[in-house]
Amino acid sequence: MDIETRRKKQQALMTELIERKIRLHAQHLYDQRGQQEGQALQDWVEAESRVLENSILAPLYRQAKTEGHSQDEPEDAERRQSALTDSAIPCQ
Repeated sequence: MDIETRRKKQQALMTELIERKIRLHAQHLYDQRGQQEGQALQDWVEAESRVLENSILAPLYRQAKTEGHSQDEPEDAERRQSALTDSAIPCQ
């Protein structure tokens, strides 16, 4: 495997780990609100902000998001929230 391929795979893994943290935090926010529907995008944006504010990987995450695809559409956030509510992942 060449260096560029390895670098891209490492970046993808780091981005995936950050997204997992964001997803867990969004689930936590959803749970704190009593699992009220309709605020998935707000939960995601808030979780993303909190997770990235202290992360040295924030620039990498933002770069990957802008290179990989345009900003998430609200319906994507709603699908994510649906997936979160269907999962049994405990949040801390």
